[in-house]
Amino acid sequence: MPARLFQNCKKIIFLLFFFLGWSASAQEYRFIKEVNLSPAKLEYFRDSVRFQIEGSIPIESVVTPRNPRLNLSLKAAGNILELGEISLEKNLSDYTYSESYRFAYEPWMQESLLELSFFQGKKQQLEPYEKRVLAKGIITTPFLAKIGRFAPSEGIQDVGLFIPGGIVDRGNDQTMTYRIQFRPGSSDFEATPANDAQLTLLRKFVTENPDITSIKITGIQSPENQEGKSSRLGMKRAEAVKSVILSKNIILSESLIALEARWNDWFDFRILLRDYEQVSTSVKDQLYGILMNGEDYLTQLESLKRVRGFDQVSRQLYPKLRAVNIEVRAKPGKGIGMQKMAILEKELKGNSSVSKLSFVDWATAAESSPRLKEKTEIYVKMTELFRSVMPYNNLAVVKMREAQRTFDEDLKENLWTEAEWLLNQAIRLEPNGYSLHNKGQIAALRGDFWEAYKLLSEASTLTRNQDFLKGNEALRGALDIIRGDYKLATLRFDYSFDNAKDLFNKGLAFFLAGDYAQSSIAFEESVIQNRSFGYGYYGLALLAVNAGQKEVALIQLQRAVSLNEELYRWMLYDPSFEEIREMDDFFDSSEKTQSYKNSY
Repeated sequence: MPARLFQNCKKIIFLLFFFLGWSASAQEYRFIKEVNLSPAKLEYFRDSVRFQIEGSIPIESVVTPRNPRLNLSLKAAGNILELGEISLEKNLSDYTYSESYRFAYEPWMQESLLELSFFQGKKQQLEPYEKRVLAKGIITTPFLAKIGRFAPSEGIQDVGLFIPGGIVDRGNDQTMTYRIQFRPGSSDFEATPANDAQLTLLRKFVTENPDITSIKITGIQSPENQEGKSSRLGMKRAEAVKSVILSKNIILSESLIALEARWNDWFDFRILLRDYEQVSTSVKDQLYGILMNGEDYLTQLESLKRVRGFDQVSRQLYPKLRAVNIEVRAKPGKGIGMQKMAILEKELKGNSSVSKLSFVDWATAAESSPRLKEKTEIYVKMTELFRSVMPYNNLAVVKMREAQRTFDEDLKENLWTEAEWLLNQAIRLEPNGYSLHNKGQIAALRGDFWEAYKLLSEASTLTRNQDFLKGNEALRGALDIIRGDYKLATLRFDYSFDNAKDLFNKGLAFFLAGDYAQSSIAFEESVIQNRSFGYGYYGLALLAVNAGQKEVALIQLQRAVSLNEELYRWMLYDPSFEEIREMDDFFDSSEKTQSYKNSY
């Protein structure tokens, strides 16, 4: 479908939904005009929806209602929750009412309407005399937390934790960042002791992790006058560093290198400010308030200069912005060599219960195999050759990842059941955190969040491995968000994350806990890690609309929905963006989105 036609179809769908849902609210009401809903927008919190409704029905000589009745219901396509009749108290001039409600949340309610119906006259009357939509949709922001589930239009999320057993170490990508400094206004690389030390560390990292996934070189520049007023300086710096690492043979493949530049952007300054301890918390709060207010770069700069203490901050942090960041994502080398691989392939086809290869050789071969089918064959054979937790656990992870690659619910459930059996076998051999974590992950994917939480909590007590704890706590934090323990969730993310999913969850935890400065940093870091993910932009839109910055929210929301169709569907029913959807230029996003992409 052509892009323009697709956009028009989406607009028509939305307008139909909007008209059908709210057409009643445009009319004049005789009896249900005075109604107050608190909170004004329904919101999910800790497995339920809670609100209060109060109001009055006038008694006048001309419009006195006969046998008045009020009914409240929650409706969506194919579903309805009758909340019952509201008790009325008769006074001299009106009937008054006040009721509190709490009911368990169900997924269909995200797209529902809260409708108040007024009846009068005969009790058997079926059609209401008046009806009014009080709220559309339910704010379900906690369910944005990524726990391994994803929509068909989104990229596959790998789940489960392998037990490392071979020389491939963790078998997972590692990300390291190195910083090269420059003189004011210069793009010439200088071999200073500090820069040489960074290049030495870079060489050491890629030597130990030769399987390089990506290299991103980002040139940045300071707001200082010597840095000039052109965005070209940052790119020149990035190009200079690229030339150096290629000429020194630190990186051999130029095709892996991506160049970027940031200019008139406070992102890097905010990162530095977060760890800066030489000013008071109140000064930091003032600076963060300005940096998050949605105004243009130059206006923010002038506002920053008026903050007492900013001179000291800028003197110490600005020089660090005359720099280039080198971000390398890589993992250790693969394989066990051709000779050992030939032996392994022969033994895979045989029936022997004894191997010429070591446990480490088998584990390394499995970890370095790119396909799930190959991993399955090796781990199955390992269960015959070695009495060990590792092959059972890791084979279960393979089953879990196979389940991620199908939308057939029956097949998915069968794979989860197979994985659980394998994990139970591993736990019988030796109780271990990895297998408990993986059982918890399956429970989370099924929506059994309390069972998942108990398993993850138990898993955290069985090992002190930092890589394991990082993955386990990240999933616990996502579940804390869904369960409404937002402050606790922020503590779970007290690790250095380098993937867009966990950074988004971290930002979401801080957003719901009310720490908007930390939330903004995490959402922006999520965007930097993976712009096409989309969720980081959605988080920034939530921050902006919460701060009353509609134009900023509109821009961020347009970026999010242009990248992710699932976020478009979510936005369509999210009451957080009700006012944004009413803006005349909401659907005129093509030009702004294209302009944004071109700026990078």
